[in-house]
Amino acid sequence: MSGIPHDHYEPKTGGEKWLHRRLPIVALLYDTIMLPTPKNLNWMWIWGIVLIFCLALQIVTGIVLVMHYTPHVDLAFASVEHIMRNVNGGHMLRYLHQNGAMLFFFAVYMHIFRNLYYGTYKTPREVTWIIGMLIYLLMMATAFMGYVLPWGQMSFWGATVITGLFGAIPGIGEALQTWLLGGPAVDNATLNRFFSLHYLLPFVIAALVVVHIWAFHTTGNSNPSGVEVRRTSKEEAQKDTVPFWPYYILKDFAALAMVLVVFFVLVGFMPNFLGHPDNYVEANPLVTPAHIVPEWYFLPFYAILRAFTNDVWIVQLVYFLSFGIIDAKFFGVLAMFGAIAVMALAPWLDTSSVRSGTYRPMFKWWFWLLVIDFFVLAWVGAMPAEGIYTWISLIASTYWFAYFLVILPLLGVIEKPLTPPATIEDDFLAKNSKNKGASATRATPAE
Repeated sequence: MSGIPHDHYEPKTGGEKWLHRRLPIVALLYDTIMLPTPKNLNWMWIWGIVLIFCLALQIVTGIVLVMHYTPHVDLAFASVEHIMRNVNGGHMLRYLHQNGAMLFFFAVYMHIFRNLYYGTYKTPREVTWIIGMLIYLLMMATAFMGYVLPWGQMSFWGATVITGLFGAIPGIGEALQTWLLGGPAVDNATLNRFFSLHYLLPFVIAALVVVHIWAFHTTGNSNPSGVEVRRTSKEEAQKDTVPFWPYYILKDFAALAMVLVVFFVLVGFMPNFLGHPDNYVEANPLVTPAHIVPEWYFLPFYAILRAFTNDVWIVQLVYFLSFGIIDAKFFGVLAMFGAIAVMALAPWLDTSSVRSGTYRPMFKWWFWLLVIDFFVLAWVGAMPAEGIYTWISLIASTYWFAYFLVILPLLGVIEKPLTPPATIEDDFLAKNSKNKGASATRATPAE
């Protein structure tokens, strides 16, 4: 499976040989579990196991919840209340599903920013990165459709606003929006469509996750130093790596246990902490909420969507050059999806010859500014689109695009990076000697 030289599975018994000739499933599992993994991985490499747990949790709890849910506008809200009040353990199942989605997105954002910092999207892992971004897009679609299912006020009006974006597409927008809704407005056909797709897409995501894992097992895992595993011989590869089992599997499960402690505290004691109270009011097409706010994991891109109004000069320029085809609403839609597209293009926009941000002094400043920018976008996305918030969202949105389209390409030209270690083994030994030195200093009594 991996291009890294290592011992492969060899069937010993007659039964193992019979199965191996017909279906080498044991060999596949063995090569996955015993995959040579860089020995210098840090704690930021734990999010993969958290994401797999979240996907499994969402599928299992979703299957059980579907047994009691009714996808009809007159019955959906009542069926959710039935789950909460009458189904044995129903409230816990729903809270696990609801907060599991939030943990899913938290982990995926940590995973994405880790890759952006350590440059793990660079050659030869571009395909792995693109598959990951496709998974992220499907996660967003699945979460949005799932948010509509409780048929509360925020569910209904969120669906109305987001599906309305497709109507902004010139020419085909109105027909596309009608097809998506199943009619002229958000109604029973919409709920049925979203319910069906919300149930289907997690299995598509699971299939893409398998391809994603296959992709990085083929190229080998990335690591904080950005240096590749030596592949000239098995002996050299063993100096840079350790088997995934038992070292990293045990480490991952220990990290997962710590994450789950926080998760279950949230589920058990504050299950609605990140939810919106309006969604506990049944949907009413005649009453519009004072402030329509999506879930927190959509807020940064929601802020970008709202940032480009008719008052912004670039919107006016594009409107003029396109002869009125691209108005402010459609420009906002393009900006929102463009903000994700520029992330997907990072392997080609980052021109630096050094992979890891650890050895790029100038890059670090711009990267951490991007992280702050992401939090600012999330905050301003929850605020009303008025006053100073419009300016903050515009400035933050501008920096998001500037980072990927201007700063990353320029840094590769003007930055003078530090010299990375020659091998993963050198990086591992250097870090170990530092840690031992620090431990010895702490253990030495003051004179």
